[in-house]
Amino acid sequence: MDDNTLLQLEGYVESVVYRNEENGYTVVEISDDDDYITAVGIMPRVHQGDLLKLTGNYKEHPNYGRQFSAQVCELCRPSGTAGILRYLSSGAIRGIGATTAQRLVSEFGEKTLDVMENEPERVAMLKGISKSKAEDFSLQLKQSMGIRSLIIFLGEYGIGNAAAVKIFTELGTSAIEQIKGNPYILCSGEFGISFQTADFIAKKRDFDEQSTERLRAGIAYILIHNEGNGHTCLPFEVLCKKAADFLKVDIALIASTMQEMIFDRSLIKDNVNDKEFIFSPNTHLCELYIASRVKMLLGFAAEQIKNIDTEIEKCEKNDGIEYAALQKEAITQALTKGMLVLTGGPGTGKTTTLNAIIKILQNNGKKVLLAAPTGRAAQRMSALTGVEAKTIHRLLEVSWDKHDKPIFNKNERNQLKCDALIVDEVSMVDTFIFESVMKALPIGCRLILVGDSNQLPSVGPGNILGDLTDCGIVPVVRLNEIFRQAQKSLIVTNAHKIVNGEMPVLNASDKDFFFLLRNNKTEISQVIVDLCAQRLPKAYSYSAFDNIQVLCPSKKGELGTAEMNFRLQKALNPKSADKAEIEIASKTFRIGDKVMQIKNNYDITWIRDDGEQGSGIFNGDIGIIDSIDRKSRTLIVIFDDKTAKYTYEYATDLDFAYAVTVHKSQGNEFDCVIIPMFQGPPQLYYRNLLYTAVTRAKKTLVLVGNPKTVEYMVQNNRRTKRYSGLKEFLLRDEQLY
Repeated sequence: MDDNTLLQLEGYVESVVYRNEENGYTVVEISDDDDYITAVGIMPRVHQGDLLKLTGNYKEHPNYGRQFSAQVCELCRPSGTAGILRYLSSGAIRGIGATTAQRLVSEFGEKTLDVMENEPERVAMLKGISKSKAEDFSLQLKQSMGIRSLIIFLGEYGIGNAAAVKIFTELGTSAIEQIKGNPYILCSGEFGISFQTADFIAKKRDFDEQSTERLRAGIAYILIHNEGNGHTCLPFEVLCKKAADFLKVDIALIASTMQEMIFDRSLIKDNVNDKEFIFSPNTHLCELYIASRVKMLLGFAAEQIKNIDTEIEKCEKNDGIEYAALQKEAITQALTKGMLVLTGGPGTGKTTTLNAIIKILQNNGKKVLLAAPTGRAAQRMSALTGVEAKTIHRLLEVSWDKHDKPIFNKNERNQLKCDALIVDEVSMVDTFIFESVMKALPIGCRLILVGDSNQLPSVGPGNILGDLTDCGIVPVVRLNEIFRQAQKSLIVTNAHKIVNGEMPVLNASDKDFFFLLRNNKTEISQVIVDLCAQRLPKAYSYSAFDNIQVLCPSKKGELGTAEMNFRLQKALNPKSADKAEIEIASKTFRIGDKVMQIKNNYDITWIRDDGEQGSGIFNGDIGIIDSIDRKSRTLIVIFDDKTAKYTYEYATDLDFAYAVTVHKSQGNEFDCVIIPMFQGPPQLYYRNLLYTAVTRAKKTLVLVGNPKTVEYMVQNNRRTKRYSGLKEFLLRDEQLY
């Protein structure tokens, strides 16, 4: 049984059993009087011979037995000649062995470490130790003691050891002095430290609440925070007011600070619709670049395909179909212009149109590449077109920098080799990803963007599809006719009713769209569990793991994803003696669980069935836990197209996927979708969200709940305003490129 009482443990490190160099997670054996104790936790740069003071408690590991789980690790500088000799002899300082350690301690005694760190010239006077070696010993000691001191310093403010390692790596041995001088540097880099934490440190150190450092950091924080809400910029007066309210200072002080930041280009001011807007420098440059490249595509159009009407007739004859007028227009535009946006709802013939475009291009010797934002969207695109489609990240050959930011190997200097690029599900593509796509496009390459403008916008900042379709300079074809075959699907016809503000048909029992009336949350929850576990598998041979997906408007509440996942796991994958399980971040995962990656992680390794290997699992990827290995502290998750290996640490970014939010479902389609319908917050119960949820279903859709909720969502045509500069930049006359 685990003991949650906080204890202190002090002793020398006898051996380092395991260490993760990236995050500092370490397993050590410590000598405590005559006993040896295994201790685990974030203990960066701990070596054999180190004297540790640990704070934590004992835990019972199922495989390794009793361990001391360290929450705080304080590395103490050895004292006394015996302790110093033990430390130096252990190899903690590179280049010093037992013989050299003995000579150093014999010469300098209890002051050995101080002399080595601060007076390397005295160490260099010893025979066999060069000046460069002595300086290297000094640097190692400073680094070792520097990170130890930083861990202790930051620990007082609740910042963990893993973050301290990142901060030390970036700021070096003067980290503490830099932080004391300006605590807000912690929230301005890639350290993962919030403004609130930096502000807490500043207050503890009696920083003036009106200090320039605080005001500048707070303004930048609000701008970046709103990028997370989808905005690439904010109106000057909006940012002013938000910053003044957030920082609790006079708005005039914020305005003058913003002017200073504009002057030194920490912020960029630009006019959008004759109004002053504020951008971060990177985002402003990003939108300017996109606008310039779009204009270049339109100005330097690809080589036109000849005899287009004849080519269209050939496709019609070969496939035994007749294209509608708008489909023919889309095909013609794609083959004569440098860029096309093709949009339309389900059943309007987007795929048929795309297939004709691809065939005609290929018949004329053109190389066509296909891409989509997610793995599932790319797989679906491949299945529908018969041409391999890749995720955008894979197409652009992604790699990662030291801050886990994507770096695309396909760029201006190493562009894609193609005559046309088709990108599906563009509503999901944010500004930063779209910029990377544009950088990789060669001059003369066609760009065809496909999406549904009525779906939810991208999670990341920007309004790419909306700005491109609304600007008036990019060719756009909106398919709006539902074809006869699609009219047989109530999912399709109801989706169009919803998007047009009409109440969907709820009383049909012989179609693919069902409504089950229930008037309270408990009943709705019980029915959904029964549908997944019994009724739908029995009636349609659906599997809750492979075919059925519960989509919830919200994470919270009795019908939110958290509670529904708890109930669905209990019904679909209950605890069993023959199924290994592990608790990670308060979630008990077991073999067979359906899970989703909720955050991009570019370090997770994977292998495909064809033997291809790589790394990177992305936000929204859904898989099944195949195995859990407690000994190696890893688990294997099988996704649609690859098998990934997770450490327990990486598994903190997994969540259950029996039920997911509608936002997380974008880019995916499922054979069967179940949606709870009960009143909730207006900001989550609106028309576009319901439309997006309904259009995720391929074969069967089930709404469970109250028809008044459906009516409310249909009538609530709330569209979240997204501030963006792209449309304005596209309409400017100057040649930005």
